[in-house]
Amino acid sequence: MANAQAKPASIDEYIASFPPKIQAILETIRMTVKDAAPGAQETISYNMPAFTMGGVMVYFAAFKKHIGFYPPVKADAKLQKELAPYLGEKGSLRFPLDQPMPYALIEKLVKLRVKQMRSKKARAS
Repeated sequence: MANAQAKPASIDEYIASFPPKIQAILETIRMTVKDAAPGAQETISYNMPAFTMGGVMVYFAAFKKHIGFYPPVKADAKLQKELAPYLGEKGSLRFPLDQPMPYALIEKLVKLRVKQMRSKKARAS
């Protein structure tokens, strides 16, 4: 897995530090986020890939047995039920690497975060 001492300068560098199977998953998550959040900017924050839109919208990271997805998401009851099997500490999500990656759910989450970010920006104006 990724070298804890190497600090990636880009999402490309971050993804390249993993084995091919994990690279494919991370790249698909990256494309899913980009498609669901047009105009979001890629960055590295806390040594993880992140997308910003007037603030950090989402982070994701690969671990030994799962993909972590952050930040905690507040959603309606239906979406919360979909998220329940993946809930980790402090509301983070953990998508196990030994199960199919829920890309459609990730897309829903990102679209929700886009709405939340736009709403937050509108309230601040």
